[in-house]
Amino acid sequence: MRTIRPLALAAAGALALTACGGGGESVDTGGGGGGDNVLTAAVAAQPDQFDPHVTSAYPSFQVLENVYDTLVVPNAEDLTMEPSLATDWEVSDDGLTWTFNLREDVTFHDGSEFDAADVVYSYNRIIDEELNNAYRFSTVESVEAVDPQTVEITVSQPTPNLPALIGAFKGMSILPEGAAEEYDLTTEAVGTGPFTLESSDASSTELAAYEDYWGGAPSIDGVEFRYITEPAAALTALENGEVQWTDNIPPQQIESLAGDDAVELATTPSVDYWYMSMNYAREPFGNPLVRQAIATAIDRGAVTEAARFGAAQPNQTAIPEDSFYYYDYAPFEPSVEEATALLQQAGVQTPITMGLMVTDEFPETVTAAQVIASQLEPIGIDVDVQTVDFATWLDRQAQGDFDAFLLGWLGNIDPFDYYHAQHITGGSSNYQGYSNPEVDRLLNEAATETDEDARKELYDQAAKLIVDDVSYLYLYNPDVVQAWVPGLEGYQIRADKAINFEDVTLP
Repeated sequence: MRTIRPLALAAAGALALTACGGGGESVDTGGGGGGDNVLTAAVAAQPDQFDPHVTSAYPSFQVLENVYDTLVVPNAEDLTMEPSLATDWEVSDDGLTWTFNLREDVTFHDGSEFDAADVVYSYNRIIDEELNNAYRFSTVESVEAVDPQTVEITVSQPTPNLPALIGAFKGMSILPEGAAEEYDLTTEAVGTGPFTLESSDASSTELAAYEDYWGGAPSIDGVEFRYITEPAAALTALENGEVQWTDNIPPQQIESLAGDDAVELATTPSVDYWYMSMNYAREPFGNPLVRQAIATAIDRGAVTEAARFGAAQPNQTAIPEDSFYYYDYAPFEPSVEEATALLQQAGVQTPITMGLMVTDEFPETVTAAQVIASQLEPIGIDVDVQTVDFATWLDRQAQGDFDAFLLGWLGNIDPFDYYHAQHITGGSSNYQGYSNPEVDRLLNEAATETDEDARKELYDQAAKLIVDDVSYLYLYNPDVVQAWVPGLEGYQIRADKAINFEDVTLP
């Protein structure tokens, strides 16, 4: 029997599942969300919801990173997996049985004690309900509690990246047993992390320090995530002391801010990629020659410069250049003549109208779309840049209500994260409707290959087909850029963009 303490969530019912619109909003100049020892962070967009197993929105994970825990977690330096709710783990000689030993004396925010039953419940919820990340368990045959402090995961084939699959991000969070039945997880949160979810509305989300956190009580009393869509407004709020941290920085000001004593600016290469994808169910975009024409007409260097002002590297594949798994493949050279010839070969009559869905809560998508529109016009494609709020963007993506869209995949750790769910037939993130049996074979083999060199070769072959087919039209790998007030200590910028505030101290 679990002992439950009511969650402190005074304004959870006010959580709006529609994201803020952009452009020129006023900034609340009030204090840091409820006290001098509360960190106020300016972010571009609000969460769509708080269920870690259901949401796929980065604005949600910015908050959930501080509320929930996973069994293992990426190390801040090199993103290798290290202990979190599991203190250690081992794999059998045949690679089919993984044993995780769990941390003792851990409690959830509702007062219940963490044990193996919570892990079994959380993973089986994802698997049984076929939630967003069920594909990460594609080789898992069972998740069992050996005893209250030990979990055993049995796989059908060797799965060398299992720790990364279950620990790469908070979509694999551990919930208390029965949480989905006891709480409305879209508006409530019950984790084991350093902060509790206190309230959320259309302007901000507030967290409070969890004094019983297993890693030690946070240094600050709480965090307010304040939604400031316009980067210039977020930077102004930081410079004026209205907020103490932001990742919403105008790209064109990054270089000048590097020498500005009024802010602390940090950058690091990311594990993210930004891309465009077209709906195969909407003609003529189901025609590979049309997609290749568009890929040939786009100048990725110009798009990258306009969107990021040098704080990114153009790339025609997903994985950044400094990774072991980087694949140096760039078949598309910008050419109006070649793009036009491909459209003629496709037998398509121009002009073509293409709706390109973006969101002003990620302003670089709007800028990139405008450049892409200018590049496609000479080949007879009229781009209708459709700027919507992020909640609408997510809904239209899920419904297949788009010709094309532009966004990014963030926080990728393993090559599986970069390619699998997005491009395998029927994948949970394959919104474009791509299907190539050879890609399916390569991705499935790569997922269970234990030799790293052989695994890279499989992913290289898959990436070549994905790029040639223009399942995704890859654009660039951005840098992580964040800034905070001088004197703020204990924060570490990370390549996976995970935002951890438990060790922060304010000036």
